[in-house]
Amino acid sequence: MVDGKRGAVVVPAHDEERLISGTLAGIPAFVDRIIVVDDASTDATAGRAREFADERVRIVSRERRGGVGAAIVTGYRAALGEGIDVTCVMAADNQMDPADLLTLVEPVARGEVDYAKANRLVSGEAWTLIPRTRYIGNAILSLLTKIASGYWHVADSQTGYTAISRELLAQLDLERIYPGYGFPNDMLVHLNVWNARVRDFPSRPVYGVGEQSGIRLRRVIPRISWLLVKGFFWRLREKYVIRDFHPLVFFYALGLLMTLAGLLLGAVEVVLRLQGNEITTPTIVLVALLLISGSQFTLFAMWFDMESNKDLR
Repeated sequence: MVDGKRGAVVVPAHDEERLISGTLAGIPAFVDRIIVVDDASTDATAGRAREFADERVRIVSRERRGGVGAAIVTGYRAALGEGIDVTCVMAADNQMDPADLLTLVEPVARGEVDYAKANRLVSGEAWTLIPRTRYIGNAILSLLTKIASGYWHVADSQTGYTAISRELLAQLDLERIYPGYGFPNDMLVHLNVWNARVRDFPSRPVYGVGEQSGIRLRRVIPRISWLLVKGFFWRLREKYVIRDFHPLVFFYALGLLMTLAGLLLGAVEVVLRLQGNEITTPTIVLVALLLISGSQFTLFAMWFDMESNKDLR
């Protein structure tokens, strides 16, 4: 327990027989329940977890693989069923430093925030410890997640090392959150619709412990980027149109329309010029006006979004 609140750690696992024992061994004593979600592993992951001599461990097996997000949701539901107050997530590959767990749990247990997440990018070690391609990919997706989720103060969107309160967890429609690798990104989008208080906490990156990543950035970045585009428009509709109207939707709409119109008209004029046609000064002015106005409307919309969410820390 922490501040009288019961805590649990959800450990999503798929084919992690080599590392899951080390992961479980590192979970601190203040954790009341450890929920290992075996996501249809084809190796001895579940067996290794059962062999671990700790009465706190509960194993939940999925018959069909659903992805890391689906495994986390399964663990969340199990924690809700047991009335856990603070539910954390730690990957089974031993890449999350258990020394940081209390830092995430305490602010949630005290009611200071609704959702606490680790941030490996603020560490001076991040650039040297995290593989370059993953660091750059994470930075790109973190920027896109800021725009899509409205949490402009949050970074390291790809980390799954988190803690969430029971009250907020019970409100979320967990089945609507993306079940794959983009789960942390989509989770932030859904949290913002509920005006959840989210805060980053520094965490030490852990690499070189024998983990094997199946992530292919050329596939993951486009997929998650498209997920974030859809999540962005869904959040605007849910939060700023349906639940509580905000004029920033007009600024985003005008910014998008003017920018697209300016780009299309500019492309048409370039093609005509290449074909030997004259480009008139009024047309050039119109293209410039559309692009400048579109960018200004978009930047104002982002600023309104930042102001609307500045208290969700």
